[in-house]
Amino acid sequence: MNLRSVDLNLLVVLDALLDEAHVSRAADRLGLSQPATSSALDRCRHLFDDALLERGKGMMRLTPKAESLRVPIKNLLAQITLVLDPPDIDLATIHQTVRILTADLPAVAIIGPLRERLARSAPGIDLVIQPWHGTEDSLDKLAKGAVDLAVAVFPKTDVSFRRVDLLHEHYVVMMRKDHPAAKDFTLDRWLEFPHVIVSGQGHRYSPLDEELAKIGRERRVGIVVPSFLMVPPLVENSDMIAMTPSLCVPADSMGFALFEPPIPVEGFTLHLAWHVRRDEDRAVQHVGGIIRELLQSPV
Repeated sequence: MNLRSVDLNLLVVLDALLDEAHVSRAADRLGLSQPATSSALDRCRHLFDDALLERGKGMMRLTPKAESLRVPIKNLLAQITLVLDPPDIDLATIHQTVRILTADLPAVAIIGPLRERLARSAPGIDLVIQPWHGTEDSLDKLAKGAVDLAVAVFPKTDVSFRRVDLLHEHYVVMMRKDHPAAKDFTLDRWLEFPHVIVSGQGHRYSPLDEELAKIGRERRVGIVVPSFLMVPPLVENSDMIAMTPSLCVPADSMGFALFEPPIPVEGFTLHLAWHVRRDEDRAVQHVGGIIRELLQSPV
């Protein structure tokens, strides 16, 4: 292929088309007319010798070739931007939206202080917080540029991603302060009352149940909820007991009794992750740096 014949603006249009899978939405995003965007799509089809977008049932869908192009094109455009338009190092002048993917647990701990620090250091940076739907989904969104940062538990990732440790979290048993089991908390008393489980998928069984089964014990799951935010009010107003990460305990915990789990329970390491193309993104790295400060040395 003769690179001199390739219009790089086509790649900008194609990036939007692959994200939106819709000609009109891509046109709006780029500030182009629909005919101009349709014409660019036709030229991209000729360039890559592929339909790229095909009509499905009531919507457009990406061809396998188009799916394979999404990440490479985003990487290429990011590198071109760094060469032609390096980021402004003056945080006070940056106007950018940073998208963070995280579960509600770390979000509750950091979102207020994060917003306050950004208001002082980089007031032009806006935040979009997106929900966590599992590790695979998170890495896919980072790769495709749908999010900029992710705060979650990640396995060791490949060279396309950065991953740093934020903190090692441990579990605590939480119940209301005047709970009947609070006076003489033991394994038997713990299992005597119904438990609260947090599961986004509605699962009633967790690794804790596996550990209990090893010693011939089991517990009753009284309720399964999708969010850690729902745990404190449930525990505070019932005889139910929850085992939660310590970050889930309200800052004002005077109304709760807290105990170490009566059997060994392994904690977990919380990570901050991003795609390598965001290494030189000043706004993203500034937000990531604040998150690291907040969770590595909680305020």
